[in-house]
Amino acid sequence: MWRKYISQKESVIIKKVIFFEVQGGSDKGPDGYRPDTMPMVEALKQCAQDAEVIFFEIEKREQIFNYVKDHAVAYVSRINPGNLKHEAEYFDMLRELCVEGIIGMPHPDAMISYGAKDALVKLRHTSLVPEDTYAYYTINQFKSTFPKSLAKGERVLKQNRSSTGEGIWRVQLVEKLADGVTEVPLDAQIKCTEAKDNHVEYHRLDSFMTFCEQYIVGTNGMLVDMTFLPRIKEGEIRLFMLRDKAINVVHKKPAEGADAFSATLFSGAQYRYDKPEEWGALVQSFLGQLHEITTLLGGYDLPLIWTADFILDTDDFGNDTYILGEINCSCVGFTSELELAHNVAQEIIDCLHEKATVLG
Repeated sequence: MWRKYISQKESVIIKKVIFFEVQGGSDKGPDGYRPDTMPMVEALKQCAQDAEVIFFEIEKREQIFNYVKDHAVAYVSRINPGNLKHEAEYFDMLRELCVEGIIGMPHPDAMISYGAKDALVKLRHTSLVPEDTYAYYTINQFKSTFPKSLAKGERVLKQNRSSTGEGIWRVQLVEKLADGVTEVPLDAQIKCTEAKDNHVEYHRLDSFMTFCEQYIVGTNGMLVDMTFLPRIKEGEIRLFMLRDKAINVVHKKPAEGADAFSATLFSGAQYRYDKPEEWGALVQSFLGQLHEITTLLGGYDLPLIWTADFILDTDDFGNDTYILGEINCSCVGFTSELELAHNVAQEIIDCLHEKATVLG
């Protein structure tokens, strides 16, 4: 299926790597592209691998499908789901391309499995995620279980469609429960802090749960409920991954303030960029669990570009441990470190050659 020529140094695949984008959105630069897309395209071309950007349009869906099927060896999806009006149709097209033998970076179902917040629930029987992590797919589930989980202590609720901390709430009781009480009364007063900007609201539990129903209804609606980890104040640790390699580590320290827990730039968090070697124990532990992670999340190839966010915790013996708080893979950006485009390009080429070798 692929035409290749052999130089003295390496085999180069002639067919193109297609980068999918979509018109519009706040993630675009003055030229209309994501700032990290063209650096990857140019880096591939410097390695003698042709590449091209195509903007997905629902009206041109069949035309785009046929062009990619005939001219591409792989695609790289660089579309933020929040900017995509026809997500189901886009994912269907990607599935069809994968069936035709086009290498998906990533496969659309891997994007869904890794990117959805309930990936944490699928991993809760590993050492990465606490056992008392729940996903609510129906309003009845939420209203039945959340008062019981809140009785155990502070919780964090995460909507599946969140972006930049919107719809991620730290929830705590204003007054402690009496000893032996295992379910928070619906009229209890709660303090709610949103990760978007660390602003605080006070509600009755029942009214807040009614407000949260909006996160459950609709396509891909769900809420994830997990224990609040106070050591988030020390910073969230993000592993920037290229398939099975940790390329760099971002240490994201929330803004000062008693209620601040958000690790987003918008909320005032401070970012520091470290080498993976500076977080050797975390990196090696995580890499050692990748096989189990891929199995539990559907068995798909690891995404090309993805991140795993960790929060420090303390185990029963007083030792530091790391809890997985989120995985992102739909459209991870690296605009502040565009030199990584060359790492990405090499990873793409390595993947193409691996697949070519497997298929002979």
